[in-house]
Amino acid sequence: MGGLDIATISVLVALLIDFVIRVVAVIVVPRNRRPTSGMAWLLAIFFIPYLGVLLFLLIGYRTLPKKRLAMQAQINQYILANTEGVERERRDEPWPPWLASVVELNRNLGAMPLLGDNSATLLGDYNGTFAAMIADIDKAERFVHVEFYILSLDTTTAPFFDALERAVKRGVSVRVLMDHIQSMRKPGYRKTKRRLTEAGVRWELMLPLQPFKGKWQRPDLRNHRKLLIVDSTVGYMGSQNVIDRTYNERSNIRRGLKWKDLMTRVEGPIVAGLDAIFLTDWYSETQDLITRDLQPDYPAIESDSLDCQVVPSGPGFKGENNLRLFLALLYYAQERIIITSPYFVPDESILYAITTATQRGIHVELFVSEIGDQALVYHAQRSYYEELLRAGVKIYMYKAPYILHAKHFTIDDDVAVIGSSNMDMRSFSLNMEVSMMVRGASFVTQLRAVEDSYRNDSRELTLDEWMKQPLRSTILDNLARLTSAVQ
Repeated sequence: MGGLDIATISVLVALLIDFVIRVVAVIVVPRNRRPTSGMAWLLAIFFIPYLGVLLFLLIGYRTLPKKRLAMQAQINQYILANTEGVERERRDEPWPPWLASVVELNRNLGAMPLLGDNSATLLGDYNGTFAAMIADIDKAERFVHVEFYILSLDTTTAPFFDALERAVKRGVSVRVLMDHIQSMRKPGYRKTKRRLTEAGVRWELMLPLQPFKGKWQRPDLRNHRKLLIVDSTVGYMGSQNVIDRTYNERSNIRRGLKWKDLMTRVEGPIVAGLDAIFLTDWYSETQDLITRDLQPDYPAIESDSLDCQVVPSGPGFKGENNLRLFLALLYYAQERIIITSPYFVPDESILYAITTATQRGIHVELFVSEIGDQALVYHAQRSYYEELLRAGVKIYMYKAPYILHAKHFTIDDDVAVIGSSNMDMRSFSLNMEVSMMVRGASFVTQLRAVEDSYRNDSRELTLDEWMKQPLRSTILDNLARLTSAVQ
């Protein structure tokens, strides 16, 4: 009997490797992973085994390096120790009976307490928000802390950079954090870094991918937070990045796209909570722990003051903090839920919570953009419309050419959440986000006015209209939905 030739041996080896890959994948992939995510990864590995395995090794794990996880745990303990007993809020009417349990949930997950005696103003004008931030930076006496997912120097943001330079010249300590990959992908990245250096600002990259400097983690883990803190007295947070509202992308300019964002300007004890998030991220990137007073003196409680709680989330935490907060509020709602999310790609738990709400008789509205800037996310989002519409959710599509980029939702007339977090699996699992839960009628009333303005600039999507979608669109939507589950 003649020996096997090289070609036959090669085929047998390839088949053996393919078999081993599939068996190992079934054992390894589903471990500590959502069933939908595990199934998506298994399908990828089974259909394209070599490429699927390569992608899994590159982006198949969601945790940060052990050193960063240890630093996050350390800072959480520091926050807990220095905020013990500082919770102060007005438990008067209409304090919902369920809210205390949500506050406890947030405290256990993200370490931050609920703080009273705050005020907040919503800012929805893109350039007006920059003007407000610049005005506060120009009043800074001690420090300015800037943390944005995207920080880019252009004609729109140049005055913001100028204000930072003026602050440095006054002797104010200015620290800046920006996400490495997303800021680098925007035009003028080198110019942006050079401008910060020339201004005397101390700046650092968040989650840098610099393997030759020993800085490496899953490449698509990003810091998506947007924060500005001035002297522990004024803070900004929300959805807007420091960049022109076209994002300076040729395709956006060609299509006439403009971003519609919402930020909130806050004053009061909660500003120290926002600063604690910045200091945590600064420590993670620089190993420089800047301690500040996390128990500021409280003024007398005013009748219309707000109770606020900062909720950080991301792969640095054991639980998906934002997802758990959103679920708790969705299930506690008694009258209505109004959600604004530019990238609405929910996991099964969020989808069940929303459809269960409508079955309980809760009025549910969802605001999304009529058009999208990211094809995969846009089509994945569309794949949920039929189920939502059949469940009774009212979907409002914000009219082109605007991308409704604001991220917030309201529960009854009691509670609102605003921040950087989308209602999608990326924000729940992979991005570092910051949300703020606010209890107070004045803030909910402000958000109701914002929601009314969205409704006036949107058109309602009906089930009859949706069912007329061509087959090719349905196929694209469902394929995108499948890829969105690969986490």
